[in-house]
Amino acid sequence: MKIIIAGGNGFLGKVLCRHFANQHEVIILSRGKSRTDQGIRYENWDAKNEGPWKSILEDADVLLNLVGRSVDCRYTEKNKKEILASRVDATTVLGNALLQCQNPPKIWINSASATIYRHSEDKQMDEASGEIGTGFSVDVCTAWEKCFFDFRLPHTRQVAARISIVLGKTGGAVKPLVNLARLGLGGRQGKGNQFFSWVHEDDFARAIQFIIEHDNLKGPVNMAAPTPVSNKELMKTIRQAVKAPFGLPMPKCMLEFGARIIQTETELILKSRNVIPAKLVSEGFEFRYATLKPAIEHIVCTKN
Repeated sequence: MKIIIAGGNGFLGKVLCRHFANQHEVIILSRGKSRTDQGIRYENWDAKNEGPWKSILEDADVLLNLVGRSVDCRYTEKNKKEILASRVDATTVLGNALLQCQNPPKIWINSASATIYRHSEDKQMDEASGEIGTGFSVDVCTAWEKCFFDFRLPHTRQVAARISIVLGKTGGAVKPLVNLARLGLGGRQGKGNQFFSWVHEDDFARAIQFIIEHDNLKGPVNMAAPTPVSNKELMKTIRQAVKAPFGLPMPKCMLEFGARIIQTETELILKSRNVIPAKLVSEGFEFRYATLKPAIEHIVCTKN
């Protein structure tokens, strides 16, 4: 297949490159210089404007869009505008380019976020019955998906991948939590009863391939393991993996203070994301890491 990945230089893009590069032609849309490196072709773009890069979309099989400014920051007005614009601008310019294609990609998978659902300690959120939340992060998610699905592309299947927290060896949420546990600060965060939805990086890449191969999957698709866990269980599992004898809890006030120091938001830790992958499971996708303990042990305790 000919696979185009917009925003392929980040953590998730590198996960997908490792998964696909040996079997398929992979082209990355990047703000860097156009080049070929280790069999992967890089094409320059600015994620805002049309340009010569449009030609690579012709006859492609897959377009994956992962572009979006990191939300690991303080939600100042400036940062909020950049977070929203980075997602909507890239989606808009890609959609307009596809409308001009004579032979557009067969499938367009646009990244989205599982944080679109409300804070939930009482109900698991699937694609059919999940309840949309409120607040800045949810507003970004809904605007992002609206922009995506507003494009009418009769020859291209559209999937919004509502991605949960991806756990990986070289990125994602595990490393800072492991560091806290090793320092003896690996106790519950806040009340500890907020849910943590997650997916191992291997299953993330396999799920993307599964979506590509299964034409019934369209619209929003939750990218999460089938077993969300409480924050308390998450931190206990990490403590066990690193053999930390104890973990001091971190109350909300301490988290708020720390978030200001490191310039982030406590929402990333305290929001209860209770998300399940109903569409993937109903189509027969089998997770290698369906439960948290083996996923954390693989990431923390194995070398490769």
